[in-house]
Amino acid sequence: MITYSIKSNENFSDKIGELVCMLEHSREVTLSEISNLTQSELDYLPHHSSNSIGSLLSHIASIEFVHQVASFEKRDLTKDEYEKWGTALELGDKARKVIRNHGIDCYLNNLSHVRENTLTYFRSIKDGWLFEENKWGNGVSHNNYYLWFHVMEDEINHRGQIRTMKRLLEYR
Repeated sequence: MITYSIKSNENFSDKIGELVCMLEHSREVTLSEISNLTQSELDYLPHHSSNSIGSLLSHIASIEFVHQVASFEKRDLTKDEYEKWGTALELGDKARKVIRNHGIDCYLNNLSHVRENTLTYFRSIKDGWLFEENKWGNGVSHNNYYLWFHVMEDEINHRGQIRTMKRLLEYR
């Protein structure tokens, strides 16, 4: 059930709990948008250079996974992880060919599994972790709070694309 209040979840420290509340709200809204889509709708490409709804859902899961690795494990993807997640992460031509012919349950299970791991990680840390400063390979500073804000903003952005594609589906 979608809630419309940001509150700290009791299973987490205060700020982590607020972040979890926002991540979970964003996910619930996304799930409500896609829950009844057919395989054909998930594979629909409104334009030859578009990404399908299924690809966008895989991308949402891949972004969250990559941010788990970067923020909690302080590393880049391994070769095997990149093999599994790279297509969804990058989208484009390869994703249009590879990420298709899956029912909604495949995407829901993928999103759910990644989120369960995120919540497990978040239960193990305290608020100060959010403000830990790190640097990307190019020397630009960021903190963990920003990384998880980006996970949320990326999902919301792609949910907007999904909503547009659903409207286009009505006219095909």
